[in-house]
Amino acid sequence: MNNSEKKRMNGEAEEENEEDVEDEGRDAWERTYTDERSWEALEEDESGLLQPIDNKAIYHSQYRRRLQSLSATSAASRIQKGLIRFLCVVVDLSKAAGEMDFKPSRMAVIAKHVEAFIREFFDQNPLSQIGLVIIKDGVAQSLTELGGSPEAHIKALMVKLGCAGDSSLQNALELVHDTLHKIPSYGHREVLILYSALSTCDPGDIMETIQKCKKAKLRCSVIGLSAEMFVCKHLCQETGGSYMVALARSYHHLFPIEPFTEISARQFELSRVASKTCFSCRESLLTPGTNKAGPCAACTKCKQYFCLDCDIYIHESLHNCPGCESRRITPAAASATKS
Repeated sequence: MNNSEKKRMNGEAEEENEEDVEDEGRDAWERTYTDERSWEALEEDESGLLQPIDNKAIYHSQYRRRLQSLSATSAASRIQKGLIRFLCVVVDLSKAAGEMDFKPSRMAVIAKHVEAFIREFFDQNPLSQIGLVIIKDGVAQSLTELGGSPEAHIKALMVKLGCAGDSSLQNALELVHDTLHKIPSYGHREVLILYSALSTCDPGDIMETIQKCKKAKLRCSVIGLSAEMFVCKHLCQETGGSYMVALARSYHHLFPIEPFTEISARQFELSRVASKTCFSCRESLLTPGTNKAGPCAACTKCKQYFCLDCDIYIHESLHNCPGCESRRITPAAASATKS
């Protein structure tokens, strides 16, 4: 083979390599374009032009559907059955239970609701068991053993009603731990504490007792009848329970704000509202660069318009409608405004 033939073959090989590189580059570009699928992020408007899809409106519609489904399920709460529960109800009957901020007294309110709770509990959990524990004079006392007779529990509680001395949360936890840690693994170990005091008089380190309850898989929940306490909150967080303070915290959950009505651009134009801004944050409801209204929502009561972000914030965090609250003007404020 002479030199000219070698050069010709080398030239052909180089051309083939260049073509392969070009094909690979084109394939890579096509794959990138295909993977991004940018054409799916476009939609056709009323005039037939292509424009980017408003992901914010899609997110808000998904949020509204979830909110409406939650409202529907809260109206008819589901009852889960098939789990055997072993529950210890701890009632704080220290001197703090004699306070009269609940009428006629904390102790009377506790007794009434514990009775209703016991009857409802066995109605929904016929195979489960309850045991009662009271705290009085700094000592925790087992009032009834774990059992399935609602009448026996209620009768024993009514006989022992009476408040005295200090409260000891640690002694109560030690007692319920000794009672529940023997329960077989198929049973669900729960503790419900109705706590009236603002302090706890303990003989030792209550944090060690909390870790002992956590290790035994006791789920402890606390209902406080006074202010929030760190030790009660810490107990619930460590054991996976819930902590609620009765007087005002449950108001928003008992009377939630109704979902706002979604307003389309056409409805917004027909409403002819004087203000084109969100009633809450005062941001413009018009789409930037155009004179058309973007997606928004309106309260069914006060008829005020809100942007999507404020709609979510009002229902998730604020729990009050600014439009409805602004209409509640006191007579003194009304007279001051007129003057």
